[in-house]
Amino acid sequence: MRYVDGYVLPVPKRELATYRKMATSAGKLWRKNGALDYFEGVGDDLSPAFAGIRFPKTVKAKPGEAVVFSFVVFKSRAHRDRVNAKVMKEMFADDPSAKDKPMPFDIKRMAYGGFKLLAEG
Repeated sequence: MRYVDGYVLPVPKRELATYRKMATSAGKLWRKNGALDYFEGVGDDLSPAFAGIRFPKTVKAKPGEAVVFSFVVFKSRAHRDRVNAKVMKEMFADDPSAKDKPMPFDIKRMAYGGFKLLAEG
């Protein structure tokens, strides 16, 4: 059964170009290491009338921040674990201190989780 890692995070609008470059590189890295697909989207319609808790609230988005929704598709949770281990190893192979470099978003307000697919259409 396919498996998905999902993320929702706030990105300062002034950092969207930087984030887009990072996301494009990340997508290539995840796919190179076996992910089936990789998507990043920026919020466009985040206040529908029928919504319960809106995405901006989940990540405590502030004025001047965009909300990004991302997901990576894998064959299974075990496949996800293998791919992510390869990605992390490759990502920090040349520069172990890279994990301490500032990100173009507040990682403490990022929502993340792994999901077993319940249905596909």
